[in-house]
Formats: sequence, C-alpha cells, structure tokens
Amino acid sequence: MDFKIKKGFDIALAGKPDVDIVNVKPSATVALYPLEFDGLRQRLKVAEGDVVKRGSELMEDKGNVDFKLRAPAAGKVVSVVRGARRFVEKIVIEVGDIDEAEEFKKFSADEIKSLDRKVILDQLTTTGFLSLIRQRPFSNMADANAKPKSIFVNAMNTGPFQADAEAVVVDDPQAFRAGLDLLTRLTDGSVHLCMSASTTGQTLKSAQNVELHTFSGPHPAGNTSVHISRIDPMGIHDVVWFVKAVDVVLLGRLFLDGTIPATRIISLGGPLVKEDARHHYRISAGGELSGLLQESLSDAESRLLNGDVLSGTIMEEDAYLRFGQSAITVIAEDKERQFLGWTMPGFNQYSFTRLLASSYLPFLKKKWNLGTNMHGEERALVLTGNYDKVVPLNIMTDFLVRAVLAGDTDEAISLGILETAPEDFALCDFICPSKVEVQSLIRQGLKDIEEEGI
Repeated sequence: MDFKIKKGFDIALAGKPDVDIVNVKPSATVALYPLEFDGLRQRLKVAEGDVVKRGSELMEDKGNVDFKLRAPAAGKVVSVVRGARRFVEKIVIEVGDIDEAEEFKKFSADEIKSLDRKVILDQLTTTGFLSLIRQRPFSNMADANAKPKSIFVNAMNTGPFQADAEAVVVDDPQAFRAGLDLLTRLTDGSVHLCMSASTTGQTLKSAQNVELHTFSGPHPAGNTSVHISRIDPMGIHDVVWFVKAVDVVLLGRLFLDGTIPATRIISLGGPLVKEDARHHYRISAGGELSGLLQESLSDAESRLLNGDVLSGTIMEEDAYLRFGQSAITVIAEDKERQFLGWTMPGFNQYSFTRLLASSYLPFLKKKWNLGTNMHGEERALVLTGNYDKVVPLNIMTDFLVRAVLAGDTDEAISLGILETAPEDFALCDFICPSKVEVQSLIRQGLKDIEEEGI
C-alpha cells in the first residue's frame, strides 16, 4: 500500500552523507557499553586480563540469565570501567592477531524459512541480538515470551541523517532476505516492510513473504509509529515488534554464519563533517571512532551525536561504536548570541513558523549549518497548536503534553501515549517557542505508566 503523509517538517540541515560505503581499517581495540541495554541487571563474567573470542560471553542479565552480552572481537580484556553504584559502563578489548570466533548454530537460507520460533529466540537471546528488536508499547527490548500481532521493518528514515537502509541492504541482500525470513517465523501475523516511495532498489521492492508499504511526505513519515498507525493500529493491550532494516541484515548474517558479525555499516554526516568525508562506513563492531572522526571533522568546536540531531544522544570523540548505533551526526557547538536577534528581519536565521525573511526569499532556500544554539531558554508553556502541525498521529499533542505534566496517566493513555515513542515528538522540541523538551516529557510519561501498569 502507498501512504502520503502531509503533516511534518523536513529540516534543511547541511551535511547529508553519500550512500557509497567506505571501509575503515580494523580497530586495535573495541568496546561494549552495558548501560546501552536498558533494564539489564549486570553480572560480569570476565575480568581484566582474560582472553576472549569474538562472541565470548562478557556479561549476563541476572533477571534473565539466558540473555548474554558477547565480545565484538577476539582479544584480551584490558579495561572494565565502572561508574555510579559500581555499574559497569564500558568493557574494552584489545584485539588480537587471530580472529577466533565462538560458534553458534548455523543455518542455510532454506532452513531459516522453516525454523522453529523457539530456536530463533534462543539464539537471539543468548547472543544479545534480541535487543535489536523492540516492542511497543514502551519501545523496550522485545519480550521473548510475548506474541506480537505483527512485526514492522523500517527501511526508511526521514530524519537527518540515519544510515540509508537501501544502501546497507544492497550491500548484503542475502543476509537481509534471511533476516526477513527469521522475522516471519516470530509472529502469526504479518511482517510489514515499510520503505520510501522513492526507493528504487530491487532488494527492498522484491522482498518475499512480507507485506510491502511505501510512505512519502516530510519527517516523521519515516517513524515506526506513523507506519503502525496507518497499517495496523494498536489496541491498548496489543504487542507489536519493530526493527530497523539495517539491523535485519545483522540478524540474517548471525544465523547464516553462526558467528557474531564482525562489522556493521554506519553513516557519518552533519555540517561539521568535511565534505569529502560524508559517507557510509563499514567499521568494526564496537570499534574505535577517534581515528575516523579526527580525519573527518573540521576544526570548529563540535558536538557529536549518536543518531540524528532530533533524537540522538551526545557522545565523546574518544567513544567506541555502540551495539545498536547506525549513525553519527556532527553539528557546531554554537554559543554565539545575536544582538537584538528577535528584532532583525532574519536573513540568516532558520524558521518553521515563517516569521523571518529567510522563509520567503527564493535565494535563501538552502541547506543550513544549524548548531546547538536554542536561541532562548525554557519558559512558560504556550499552547500554539504548532505541535499538531508536525505530529501526523491521531492524537491531540497539546493535551497529551499537559496530561503528562499533570501526572494524569489515565488521561495520557486515553489520549494515545501508548501508540507513541519519544522520537515522534522530536520536531515538537525543534519548533517549540517555549523551548520545552517534549521528548523527555513523553519518555517520563511512558516510564510512569510502565511502572504503574496499564
């Protein structure tokens, strides 16, 4: 089916990465961040000095001992970094000369098509790859004991600048097809593959045993919540799973090879990335990012984001690639204040509400080098109706935000919060004249409901 989304807003951010894939030399060290896995009750299984294979067990979940975190490369554990309350924040491995890999069950493409659901879930759980599949409501890791009524595969992303699904899938079509076949074995319902209406690649368009859907329109047309609302809306007690197409490739490769994938593909973009460095990169799983970033960034003070500018999290230049990471965005750390900026015509300012001259003059239609400057500070919440112009879901955003602020979870549920994720309100953050962090409010509202129970 074809869907046209009218509500939303595309941010004209400079620095879009090319779809060509550049290989990065293997990292000397790799790392795993256990705190990336929400709700994990840590039980460390290694110590500094231990020698591990790629896929060796590093940590397990005390609440579910079947769920393991595995080494992204073979070598020696050189550092176990602990933070507050002695939680392990990072495990660093010095990569050895020989890439020994722990072997798991290996299946042919034909065998995958008829695999038992339990066999698939057991392997996903023991390797930690189940965390790549998320579950609505609440967007937590999929519960292996739940029966999803459907599964959504997101092969498009309208926010700037996630890894291009088409480029990643075309790079390994066999693994992508195997990954889709795995997903069809995990639900009695349908697997919905959602892609952009502009998709030309036959790997996506010719996918078998799944329902194909195309979406067009401004961001957030590529968000999974929009796809679910249009194709298979959720009831209050329904469970739906979803996964990114770029991660489906990793799931397929895990079962085809019987080993933990050694690399993954990420995008690198943003205004402060040098023009000749804006590419997709094949990098070691958990690999060092410092070398790549030093070569790719301009000299200006910058902010690095894991993900896009709307929903990404801040990362350090000496960070390692995280398990579920598929993009790095770099923007300017903009601290400049404009004298009487609100009285100026705004020839060099970006505006959603079309109050500034830049919104009307044809020669100013360009890509913008936007930075971190919020051009104001948080103030009293004013209901302008602008939120609903950028949220294409069947909810009243202003009233939902007020219900969350008031702690009225029953009202928030009735207004549809369970159908959403914080990322669906990212544009509200961007356009809000009151500088209210709507994503944080929705995240807290969902957390309160999860703790109280539906």
